[in-house]
Amino acid sequence: MATTNHTAVSEFLLLGLTEDPALQPLIFSLFLSMYLVTILGNLLIILAVSNDSHLHTPMYFFLSNLSFHDICLISSTIPKMPVNILRQDQSITYAGCLSQICFVLIFGGLENCLLAVMAYDRYVAICHPLTYTVIMNPHLRVLLVLLSLLVSVVHALLHTRMVLWLSFCSDVEIPHFFCELAQVIKVACSDTLINNVLVYLVAGLFTGVPLCGIIFSYVNIVSSVLRMPSSEGKQKAFSTCGSHLSVVSLFYGTGFGVYISSEGTDSPRKTAVTSVMYSVVTQMLNPFIYSLRNRDMKEALRKLIGRTASL
Repeated sequence: MATTNHTAVSEFLLLGLTEDPALQPLIFSLFLSMYLVTILGNLLIILAVSNDSHLHTPMYFFLSNLSFHDICLISSTIPKMPVNILRQDQSITYAGCLSQICFVLIFGGLENCLLAVMAYDRYVAICHPLTYTVIMNPHLRVLLVLLSLLVSVVHALLHTRMVLWLSFCSDVEIPHFFCELAQVIKVACSDTLINNVLVYLVAGLFTGVPLCGIIFSYVNIVSSVLRMPSSEGKQKAFSTCGSHLSVVSLFYGTGFGVYISSEGTDSPRKTAVTSVMYSVVTQMLNPFIYSLRNRDMKEALRKLIGRTASL
């Protein structure tokens, strides 16, 4: 197969969530607010972890990485929409659209992998507490993050390269607020069978393996916790996993919800609205979940805010 670019267009049109002009100011304010809250919340998590020596542990190392990738992910999707509303211009260049696809897949995949890594961290902490610091040493932590990044980059470049082989007709309209891979494939003029097969095959593998790892980790965690003699020990063990389980449920729950809704409706605009849950709301809620359910994090944030206020 030739590796040349057969596209006939230089830009796409992002139709957003609605074409009603009266709703555009509301959508602009809503998305800008969610973006700023997400940036601020995740930035506070990163600063709290870096400034509190008590949080220099494997669990919070992975949490700060998750927060950083949440900032990158939401920065890959949201900013283009408010800018287009202000400019009253729905266009995005072909190169910009491909870049957006690539970055969304990279950072979305990283979140998927990091959630599995964090589940493994909790598994080692609860099931092998005596060797926890030895197993989760700094070298392994960095290696796990870099491995997650490598897998995500390969996954993203594979799909982006396959999109390059597609050809598009003129006046291509994407019924979404960002260039989502599935929506871009749907508007192609050329045969997309290989792309669609690859999307389902790789998505099943790329999502299934981390999810199986998470399930395996928590099956062993629950088994170990139930064997603990004291109720206080059981409660403490479950409390360290509560925030992570909430984030996992939110991430996979919204993802599967969007997939089911897209399969059950013929309206791409409705799919775009539901996709806000996994592409925006999840990243916004993660800092609140970890800060509100974690005593150490709340204390670190209190110290950080107090120190900042005294400057």
